[in-house]
Amino acid sequence: METLKTRNDRERAARFTALYVREHPRVCAYVHRRSGDRGAAEELAAEVFRTAWERMTAGHDVGTGWLFVTARNLLSNHHRSVARLTQAHRAVAEELGRTPASVQDEAVLDALDRLPSRHREVLLLSYWDGLGAAEAGEVLGCRASAVWVRLHRARKAFRDVYQLPQERVPCV
Repeated sequence: METLKTRNDRERAARFTALYVREHPRVCAYVHRRSGDRGAAEELAAEVFRTAWERMTAGHDVGTGWLFVTARNLLSNHHRSVARLTQAHRAVAEELGRTPASVQDEAVLDALDRLPSRHREVLLLSYWDGLGAAEAGEVLGCRASAVWVRLHRARKAFRDVYQLPQERVPCV
């Protein structure tokens, strides 16, 4: 005979599994873009979901925004520990984690680098991480309406600093 505890455990496991299947690729991509290291991204994403499981077993709800806030906090810890490495170790890790980018990709990355962090973060959360306004608001600590305003301002700031790469015209 199935007990109430067993049924609750199964329901919790099913909810966690659905959350994991739906959100793991997004959380892993979020962490990878900010760490530049696929291995570290997978480890940090695993830690996010381990923490989510513990929170769910304690009876708390876990949503997409909570996952991204936790990932951001773990990334901060990760960046602090990486900063403690020697300069040589950091240089090697950065070189191994980079992928070649096109000229247009470089122009976009350069423009993002020139933006203030408040603009860059809202653009990355919205476009690269695919978060909605409510989810991004949870990560940024503001309401969805404020995210829309920030996104509007960030788009304008991006347009102001983005310079399309010049097409090379072959000499005749």
